[in-house]
Amino acid sequence: MTVLSHSARKLGHAGRAPLRWLAGWWRIIFFGASVLVLALSPSSYGRETRQALMRHIYVDTAPILGWFTVLCALLTLVITRIVVVTAISYGLSRYALEMVIRVLVLELIPLTAALFVALRCTIPNGAALAEMRRTGQFDALAARGVDPVVTQVLPRALAGIFATLTLAALSCVVALVLAYLAVFGWTLAGVAAYTHVFGHVFNPAVALIFVLKTVFFSLAVSIIPMASGLYDIEGDGSRESAALQGLVRMFAVLLLLEAASLAGNYT
Repeated sequence: MTVLSHSARKLGHAGRAPLRWLAGWWRIIFFGASVLVLALSPSSYGRETRQALMRHIYVDTAPILGWFTVLCALLTLVITRIVVVTAISYGLSRYALEMVIRVLVLELIPLTAALFVALRCTIPNGAALAEMRRTGQFDALAARGVDPVVTQVLPRALAGIFATLTLAALSCVVALVLAYLAVFGWTLAGVAAYTHVFGHVFNPAVALIFVLKTVFFSLAVSIIPMASGLYDIEGDGSRESAALQGLVRMFAVLLLLEAASLAGNYT
């Protein structure tokens, strides 16, 4: 009887797992919609929220901006050199610059910026929210008549979105400039050819997909870790559990977005 009872309990837990999984994703979707509504509402930006938003935008963007730009510059120089040398060796030098733009600007930089912001900012922020909720700080704020979602969660989410978009935009500019210098050198003779290749790669459809992908990347790396921290989806209430749940779900969404982007760009 004991063995049967234990087996029944295991089957019950296994049967509830898909429901918990679906409930977790529903909470993330609901949380994301709530944050977007709050972000578009002027009444959300009280004095305390504005101060927290400015602080988190600075803390989440300024310290990593220089390091990420340097990393992006090194990555651009290395990949450009590899692609150009390989293309020349196979007699495909006219396609080298297009390959660099497609690989770096279209694919690698937005994904790298999103992952960099997630690991450096939004996942730790989600874990901090889990700790605040576990220690009762959210209840203390609510008792004072302060909405913790507006004053604590919204600034962190918006700062993560801002940091991702800023890093991606700046790094794309740096990559395009360095790719030009690596191929043509310190001369303006290649500007016409370079702009022609750039315009060929970034046609209206590809440009739209690029913008949408970057925006959705920023939403994913901001919303999912925050939701995991606030609700501790399928976790045990610890900072580590919230960080792990946010990381796994965020990677799954980023993978789906990247797959959709590749399908849209190359089919």
